[in-house]
Amino acid sequence: MNGILLIDKPIGWTSFDCVAKTRSIVRAIEGKKVKVGHAGTLDPLASGLMIVLVGSFTKKAELLTKKDKIYEVRLKLGVKSTTGDEEGTKSIISDSIPGSDDLARAIDKFIGDIEQTPPIHSAIKVNGVRSYKLAREGRATELKSRPVKINSISLNEYSYPSISLTADVSSGTYIRSLVEDIGDSLGVGAYTTAIRRTSIDNFKIEDSIEMEALNVDNIEQRLIVDFDTAE
Repeated sequence: MNGILLIDKPIGWTSFDCVAKTRSIVRAIEGKKVKVGHAGTLDPLASGLMIVLVGSFTKKAELLTKKDKIYEVRLKLGVKSTTGDEEGTKSIISDSIPGSDDLARAIDKFIGDIEQTPPIHSAIKVNGVRSYKLAREGRATELKSRPVKINSISLNEYSYPSISLTADVSSGTYIRSLVEDIGDSLGVGAYTTAIRRTSIDNFKIEDSIEMEALNVDNIEQRLIVDFDTAE
């Protein structure tokens, strides 16, 4: 069995959880071990599109990891989180209410090629150890900034303190960092309350299957085997 599976990862599942469940289903069908991997992780607190690779398609991972992605994002102004999301300890920064024009100007600052510092609670390795593990042990180190590209940010809704955005970004962009940067630019702070990935290059969330619905009866039907067409 070889191909690409488009999975809708639920909140609370890790990327490894999705791969492990797929591997167990494939093994039940094939009666033997089959390689299963993915083309990019998604945080446990985020939901949405994941590309799971089965069989010989695991060798195509590098062709699929450096692709632009689209996220639906919700954030809260006036508060910061130690992890940049709902999991961390919250601190009130400001009760000032930015106007719509202020918000639009702040967003515009981050369109195009920018330098971004990844959050310390990320999977980046520092001397072979995941940054989030160092942070949890109180040994966090400041990560180096890196170039990323923000293709566009659309403001969907603004009802203080909540904001809904759609962000089209390059591979390697951290949404939590982008949200914090927007909050800092406004002078009020912000953290991410929800992330949903809806697109990876030409792969769309509407073509995916919910992880809980994947089973031995439908997995073969959902495999994408014509990579040139799907790419």
